[in-house]
Amino acid sequence: MQQVKLGLIGGGTVGNAVYRGLLRNGDLMASRLGVRLEVVRIAVRDPRKTRETDLPAHLLTGDWKSVVHNPDVHVVVELIGGITTAKEVILAALQHGKPVVTANKALLSAHGEELFAAARANNANLYYEASVAGGIPIIKVLRESLVGNRITCLRGIVNGTCNYILTRMKLEGIDFSEALTEAQRLGYAEADPSLDIDGHDAAHKTGILASLAHGFWVQPGEVHTEGIRQITRLDIQFAARLGYTLRLLGVVKTVTPARLAPPGSRRRPVGPGIQVAVYPALVPDSHVLASVNHAFNAISVQGDIVGETLFYGRGAGGDPTASSVLSDLADAALDLKHGSHDRVPAFVPHHGGGHVVPMDAVPCRYYVRLAVLDRPGVFAKIAAVLAQARIGISSIIQPEGHDGDSVPVILMIHDAPDAKVRQALARIARLSAVKAPPVMIRVEGAEGATETRAP
Repeated sequence: MQQVKLGLIGGGTVGNAVYRGLLRNGDLMASRLGVRLEVVRIAVRDPRKTRETDLPAHLLTGDWKSVVHNPDVHVVVELIGGITTAKEVILAALQHGKPVVTANKALLSAHGEELFAAARANNANLYYEASVAGGIPIIKVLRESLVGNRITCLRGIVNGTCNYILTRMKLEGIDFSEALTEAQRLGYAEADPSLDIDGHDAAHKTGILASLAHGFWVQPGEVHTEGIRQITRLDIQFAARLGYTLRLLGVVKTVTPARLAPPGSRRRPVGPGIQVAVYPALVPDSHVLASVNHAFNAISVQGDIVGETLFYGRGAGGDPTASSVLSDLADAALDLKHGSHDRVPAFVPHHGGGHVVPMDAVPCRYYVRLAVLDRPGVFAKIAAVLAQARIGISSIIQPEGHDGDSVPVILMIHDAPDAKVRQALARIARLSAVKAPPVMIRVEGAEGATETRAP
């Protein structure tokens, strides 16, 4: 039986899980593929370090270059994370004509265009299923399974840390800080959780999915990114009373931008494009994404032929990520076996090209919470500001049972451009009866849905 020999760069959580997976199911994979996968070298930061690991000491080295340049290594597996050294590893392997498997979302988001160009130039393949949503096979779905569809909308819960925090806040009625502390205690969140809770991790993944779905590279700076630090227990409670669940979503959808500037202005939109963004959003309880709890991920993909599909599973951790790495290793082994360098190309420009629509021109529905003085005429002043901006209100709700100098008022806003809503809320914030900055949260997945009025 043909053998494909692997060089692992990185012996951490995922590297260990990949090695264990091959030990456990290597025979199964060999019987299915007609190719046996064997790890022959593993590069780690310090091979002399005492570690609890399944990695054999005789395979370890501290020199990644000796692994990449080793003629016995047929496939390089980059699992060290980060951008600088990981980029060197991948480029060096591709320049030697060796296929590379990576789980590095940050690197692909920042330098994917360059890396795939290097792969094409050297007649080598770059595999990256594990870069988005852990064990969910979303990359292959977009690249191959839905190749006959135009992707019109993609919404994803792609960060398990944020989903765990928001789930705990809803189910147990606790504050953000308490939920974050618990996530850190359980290992879902790092000591410095900013990459997760500020939306950057989700933005890396969303940009990759957008690039793959629409055939042009979305640069990191084009992904509108918001996190969940500002989410309060109060908003989660009000959302629940209205029939919604709050989730951090990565959103990629085809939109026709609103015209925000006169013809000839540099800010004038250039026809239909795509929205690419990460932000907290209210999702109707009837939508499948609302039922995705704790650290699980899920991605809803809508194609113009297939309709809506859902992909669900664990989005992080050693074993789920290793499962996707093993899938890529199977593809790499078969491609080597059959001399294939390009099945369905990863990023192909679509007819007519594409562009990212600036967030200020993207129309959306909104939940808005105001803290106002409970006196006559306040609603009229708020409504007048929104009417002047040509923004429609679908409902106004003042929940009962609140005492104090101000009371909460909930507005559900019809589709309106982001910039117009923000400008109107800035004017509303200056009204003397408004006692706190307005809270604005977008509504996603509510096509055709209606709000349930809170008592």
